[in-house]
Parts: sequence; C-alpha cells; structure tokens
Amino acid sequence: MQWLEGRRLFVLTGAGISTESGIPDYRGPSTRERPRKPVQHREFVNEPRARARYWARSALGWPKFRAFEPNPSHAALARLEAEGRVHALVTQNVDRLHTKAGSRRVLELHGSLYQVRCLACGSSESRDGLQTRLLDLNPRAAAWSFELAPDGDAEIPAAALEGFVVPPCLRCGGVLKPDVVFFGDNVPAPRVAEAFARLSACDAVLVVGSSLHVWSGYRFVLAAAEAGKPIAIVNLGETRGDAHAMLKLDARAGDVLPRLVSTPAE
Repeated sequence: MQWLEGRRLFVLTGAGISTESGIPDYRGPSTRERPRKPVQHREFVNEPRARARYWARSALGWPKFRAFEPNPSHAALARLEAEGRVHALVTQNVDRLHTKAGSRRVLELHGSLYQVRCLACGSSESRDGLQTRLLDLNPRAAAWSFELAPDGDAEIPAAALEGFVVPPCLRCGGVLKPDVVFFGDNVPAPRVAEAFARLSACDAVLVVGSSLHVWSGYRFVLAAAEAGKPIAIVNLGETRGDAHAMLKLDARAGDVLPRLVSTPAE
C-alpha cells in the first residue's frame, strides 16, 4: 500500500482485528451461519430480568475476556503510530487490546467493557471491582459451564438465572451498565465530534476488520470519501464501504498490517 507513505493516517478498526486474538465476533465468516442476538439498550434499561441475564453471563465471561492479548495486527498499528504514520485510531471494539498493544491515540467509539457506569448518578466503577461483588453475591456462578460470546459475556442455561443477584451502584444504589454503547443506543455526540475532528486532521483512511454494517463507523468512510481522502479496507468479506475504497484487500489483518511495519515510509 504505497499510497499510505507520507500520509497522516486515520485508522478505523472493528471486530475482525480482534478475532485473531480469539475474541468471537457478530458478523465475521465464522458467525454468519450461527447468528446471535446481542443485548439491546432498551431491553437492558427497562427489564430487570434482562439485566440479570446480562450480568450473570458477564460474570462468567469476564475473566476469560480480560485475559485476551493483542495480536500482531494490534502491535503493527502501535508501531505505525510510534513511527508517526498513524495519527488517529478509532476503534469500534470494547476490548482495550489497542491500548494493551501500546497505541496511545485511541478513541474507543463504543466505550470499553473495562468500566461500568451508573445510569442514575453517572458514577464509574472498574469492571474488575464489580466482578468481585458479582461473585460474592452469587458464589454458585463459578461452577457454571459456558461458551464465550462476542460481547464479553457467556451462554448459560436460562434456569441458572433464577435467584441471580445484580449488585447496585456503590454510590446511589442505582442500575449499573457496562460503559459501552449497546445495540439500539447512540454513540455520545462529543465522542463522535472528536472522531470527526481527528478525521479532519488526517489525509487517508485505513479500515481494518470492519464490515461497516453499522452507521457508527460507516459515517467516517462516507465523510472521507466526500472529502476526497483515499480509503483502503482490509477485511475478510465484503463491506458496506467497498465502493468508496481505492484499495480493498479481502484478507486477514494479520496477513497485511505487519507487512506495513516492515516497509517503513520513505
């Protein structure tokens, strides 16, 4: 991708970059034949049983989720940032793997599972701290068997939810929600504005591991196309932005990004 040389690069990443670390996704080739319905924002906010289901599954999935490590694609982007080639990294992922890999110019568009926020008072708590409270209140959960799901929770039998206790906010006793944008919710306006500001300061776009199916990421590709900025996409399978791309590689991120590092800009 010689056209990247000498350009200030805006990178948008999606779930496809993290599947190579072992994290399942919703729309990748491995999940299309067995789709899974993600938790909806309105359902979580309005239905106590939906919250109990989410937190019960999350109590199981969290230890494995937080143990995932960055892969060579994350490391390559961190290296490209250190070399002065990546000027902005906007991720749709909530796994903090870019930060673990050493990237510093990261904007978490959909938030992070590493924090929990109260819907009543807005106070924040670490997910690790909440995990301790979840297991203290529900000691039998540790014995459940499970399959990890894409959003850091796990598949468990419905019967296991009976009697599950959801911890309240430590400050006000309100409802706690992971500090992420659930399906059906909107990315906070200030965060969107920050992402657009970063896009304006760059002159090329690289999309990695995203189908661009959701508007939250696709809008940046549209804005880049309207501004005449060159766009490259690296993703397994077609994406919503293919028609706007100067270059589309139907490939794994791990097969492409490390090669960019091995060929520094002149």
